[in-house]
Amino acid sequence: MAETFSALKFTPLPGLDPARTWRWTQGGSGQLVEFLTPAFGEETIRELPALGVSAQALNSLNFLISEPIQAAAIYRSGVLVQVPRPERYAIHKLIVADRRRDGAGTLKSSKDREQAAFLIEALAEDRPDDLRTAHATAMDVEPRWRQHLENSLRRMPKTREILSSL
Repeated sequence: MAETFSALKFTPLPGLDPARTWRWTQGGSGQLVEFLTPAFGEETIRELPALGVSAQALNSLNFLISEPIQAAAIYRSGVLVQVPRPERYAIHKLIVADRRRDGAGTLKSSKDREQAAFLIEALAEDRPDDLRTAHATAMDVEPRWRQHLENSLRRMPKTREILSSL
């Protein structure tokens, strides 16, 4: 993977442990690739030997990647890939927005909340049952997730109202 990224002009971003690279950036383009893996407990940097990289373990990632759907990716005549369910992605964005290290007012947190609001508004019309199920599932996982969701929705009254009306 390191050779491939190098050929694409990506360089590893330094972390606390230089031997464990999990983030890569493409100089000048602003592109960033992060390797993430589900965590069930401590959120540490873990090795992915098959890829030759490390990954940041996140507890909420398992919720996001559970029950993926198939979608077509644009590449030549198209490629079938698995992607997260949009309703889980929207709810996950609410959790992540509040978890960001720099607090709820950062640019990334704002972007997470904007993406969640957009998806939740669309899904409330097209797939309200799926959205309601994803929200209820996340609320039941653990108290910390419930608190993260509440903290994000406190800043998003319209989105809170949509979810409450499902």
